[in-house]
Amino acid sequence: MTTMKTDPVLLEILSNKAIATAEEMGYALQRTGRTLYVKETADFGTALVKPDGKFFAYPAAIGVSGFIDLDCGPSIRAVKDLAPGDVIITNHPYASEGLATHTPDLHLIQPYFHGGRIVCYGWSFIHISDVGGAVPSSISPRSREVYQEGFLIPPMKLRRGGELNPDFLTLFLANCRTPETNLGDIRAMLAALEVGRRRVDEMIRQHGLDVFLQAQEDIVAYTARRARDALRRLADGRYEFWDYLDDDLATGIPLRVRVAVTIRGGEAEVDYTGTDPQVMAAYNIPTGGKRHPWLTLKLVHFVCTMDRGIPLNEGLFQPVHVIAPSGSIVNPEFPAATGVRHAAAIRVNDALNGALAKAAPDLVPACNGGVTIPVVLAEATGATGQRNVIVIEPMIGGMGARKGHDGVDGRDSSISNLANNPLETVEADAAIEVIDYAVRPDSGGAGQWRGGNGLVLTFRVLSDGASVLGRGMERFRFQPYGVAGGMPGASARTVLSMGGPDERELGKIDMLDLKAGDVVTVMTPGGGGWGDPLERDPEAVLADVRRGFVSAEAAARDYGVVVRAGRLDAAATAARRQAAPPRPAEAFSFGPERAAWERVFDDRRAVALNAALEPLPVAQRQHERRRAILAVVPELADDPKAILANALRDAAARGRRLDAELARLGAGRVGRAAE
Repeated sequence: MTTMKTDPVLLEILSNKAIATAEEMGYALQRTGRTLYVKETADFGTALVKPDGKFFAYPAAIGVSGFIDLDCGPSIRAVKDLAPGDVIITNHPYASEGLATHTPDLHLIQPYFHGGRIVCYGWSFIHISDVGGAVPSSISPRSREVYQEGFLIPPMKLRRGGELNPDFLTLFLANCRTPETNLGDIRAMLAALEVGRRRVDEMIRQHGLDVFLQAQEDIVAYTARRARDALRRLADGRYEFWDYLDDDLATGIPLRVRVAVTIRGGEAEVDYTGTDPQVMAAYNIPTGGKRHPWLTLKLVHFVCTMDRGIPLNEGLFQPVHVIAPSGSIVNPEFPAATGVRHAAAIRVNDALNGALAKAAPDLVPACNGGVTIPVVLAEATGATGQRNVIVIEPMIGGMGARKGHDGVDGRDSSISNLANNPLETVEADAAIEVIDYAVRPDSGGAGQWRGGNGLVLTFRVLSDGASVLGRGMERFRFQPYGVAGGMPGASARTVLSMGGPDERELGKIDMLDLKAGDVVTVMTPGGGGWGDPLERDPEAVLADVRRGFVSAEAAARDYGVVVRAGRLDAAATAARRQAAPPRPAEAFSFGPERAAWERVFDDRRAVALNAALEPLPVAQRQHERRRAILAVVPELADDPKAILANALRDAAARGRRLDAELARLGAGRVGRAAE
């Protein structure tokens, strides 16, 4: 155990000062930013960084909450001869080794000097409106290479000696659709970094350089000790779980994330061996094969729940060790596209959550809704061909229920704390009319404790030539799972002209071209339920019906609770519950699509398939995986949206076909060893 060299009282003071500095940087960035991404959605971050590139102070309540373990080190080491006033910029997922994870995320790093030496760094990032590429906003799930996702910036100097690099800015602004707003947000990031520099100078003047440098290490070590104590709440053992992305949008083939969590004495190993290979779509998570916040966040959620006062810094992750196979979704090889990496990262969270639910079933909730969908509007702004690109809303689902508590409606703790955009601001900035933005009834999974409901957003486009882009649309096929007898949350939906004579289910969309008057509805999934729904207090069901969160029909169907004219019929409820068939005592309830898929593609076969593909070159893995799966489910070749529950009726025959494909790939021995 590391011995603290800083006096404990002084360490607490310096820790709070450092965190306050990071938070003040965040508020400065938000107040001076140009776009809704910054001003309202809060898709940005700020932090103080140790000389080795890891964070020692991170805000608790402003900006994106999930990036605490990012590593600035590779970007810092890539830029030589840093001097006072210099600022590094990058958005390159591979050259930054996972600091940036998709191209619209701009990261700035400023060295803070004292007495001629670097004493720490300031960091800020924003998600900007557009960096060029194939589509407005630069993100399309159909992108096959990172080159299609916009202007790539390897780590380089944005500013030298306090002066912006004019050649870089000319080139960058010429390669994006929103140059003026991009420049405004960059200037806001620089202002935030200057706030950090001034506050660091003040701390050093007050406490001395040696104390400040030592405190950085001691703050992290103190957090690591507390993180280990929290992880000891999990029973030692190995816990395996897997979950699915619906598909890669191009092929209709589901993508599986598999994790094995080993807990031992306050340490956690997180092994993603068996996860599907990287895809020729934008769902890959660039992690560089090392510990990365996209791969560990749910463990940190657990730690911060068990220890609510723990400081946020790199120490949270020191007890966590990660295995991420090269060439997989969770560690792709260049130049795999990464634009929608957050969709895969959320599914990583859901898989980790399931593993932790096995380790601590009374502490860990059911699955969250499992989506973050920035609904983006791109509209023409004049004869020049420029486009206005804004996020209408960053749509999320509901939280999963846990023992003793319902899930929260219209909130999701999966990956960040993005905020709603005020509807008045959205309507002022874009030619749309928001018709409805509300909690989606009956979307939360039924249970003794109900899953949180998702959201519904309906808007009318007021001008021709507009496009709506859906990024991270998921859970249309595989529902958020329930726990301990709870039911899964409802699937996502997107609908054109809902309720009208030309109503049309859109499913997952990439870029939808619209005309004036078109009405689009986006419905997000609810969280999974916890416990048997027939054990839910009838008065709680009645309250949900009265609030409009559960319909009277669902109350009777799922909970056995009869509500008539807004009143509980106690006698009819008792009779209905008594006559209800007993529910299976399932640890997890996944819904019909996953059950149908796994009647053929069970864990043994899926592990064997990926093990057989691993020795092949990355491009060949993707081809062979698709070939093997389409040999078993040829319907997906003709209709990528084929309903799996219908397509996989003949599970035994399809299983034999899959076994033949495994034999063709030489996976027979691997498959038998996995049994």
